[in-house]
Amino acid sequence: HAAAAASAALAAFARSEAELRERRLARAALFEGRAVGEIEEVLRRAVAGARDSLAARQALAGDTALRETRVRSSLTQAQERIGALQDDARDAGARLADWFEDYAAHHADLEPVANQAQLSSLLAVGAAWLAQERTALAELDAALDRAAAVLAERKTQRDLHEESAAADGAMPDAAAVADALEAVLEERSAVHERATGLRLQAAQDDERRARAQSMLAEIERQQAIEQRWGRLSELIGSADGKKFRNYAQQFTLDVLLGYANSHLGQLAKRYRLERVDNAGAPSLGLMVRDQDMGGEIRSVNSLSGGESFLVSLALALGLASLSSNRVRVESLFIDEGFGSLDSDTLGIAMDALDALQSMGRKVGVISHVHEMTERIAAKIQVRPAGGGSSAVSVGV
Repeated sequence: HAAAAASAALAAFARSEAELRERRLARAALFEGRAVGEIEEVLRRAVAGARDSLAARQALAGDTALRETRVRSSLTQAQERIGALQDDARDAGARLADWFEDYAAHHADLEPVANQAQLSSLLAVGAAWLAQERTALAELDAALDRAAAVLAERKTQRDLHEESAAADGAMPDAAAVADALEAVLEERSAVHERATGLRLQAAQDDERRARAQSMLAEIERQQAIEQRWGRLSELIGSADGKKFRNYAQQFTLDVLLGYANSHLGQLAKRYRLERVDNAGAPSLGLMVRDQDMGGEIRSVNSLSGGESFLVSLALALGLASLSSNRVRVESLFIDEGFGSLDSDTLGIAMDALDALQSMGRKVGVISHVHEMTERIAAKIQVRPAGGGSSAVSVGV
């Protein structure tokens, strides 16, 4: 009995020794044989760095939300200012129309002014035209003075003629003299009235010109303000916020691509995702930069099935990282897609998923690829049982 027990103990010892060697070999292959303390330190530093990055991202998100609130407030104020300027423009237009009606009612004998363009053309005559009109008015005044001097001379001649006729005993023709005097007086009165009318028109024209010039200056100032706010409205967008929303989504997409490229560097180092840059309008399209081809830009449609899956997986992981800034994403499920991968690419994808699992995330894979079962420890298998039912088994 003692010999049998010793033999059994030796066999158990041999099995334990073999199992110990296997475990030592497995431990030497794990983490490149580095010590547990060293691995724990690396992981602690990675966790600390991730928490610092998370805090920085959260602070940046808060700052961005604050800036967005300020921009929305500025946009509301700009729209209110645009409305006020439009009201002022309409009020100025109404006052200008009233001025046109008042001008037509009080100056029917002058050339009518129908619109703003005609008024601007009249106001654009300049100082030379005014000087010419004043010269013409001065000439009329000089002509009036000459006519008055001629009239006085004629009166003197008439008096001398009457005296000489009385001395000679001949009486002048009173009717002819009266007619000539009346004609001269009428001519003098007409010239005087014309000169007075021209002076009045010149004074009224100067006054209207001054009023119209100030009104046009106010209209131009209001138009300049309205154009400035209009350009600002075109840059920021309308009240629905569509243009600003697209503009903000570009920054969100850039952040997402940053996370996705960090994962893509582990899955497919050859490619890098970039956003299509369109200077004319906001763009949310994606393109691929092929780093093995000298940075050539390619369309995402030119990728193969396996490459498309890796890029999609990097985007999904990046989206999970982006969402974890506010909500912690602890679970990730991937449905199919592994069947289009070769063995090397499949190994790369599984290594990336193992790294995510080691960081504390639960990764679920739904697939029919049998090669993956060797890499997955915990499995839920669904097998058809016939009759439309299935059997579910859990294996570790």
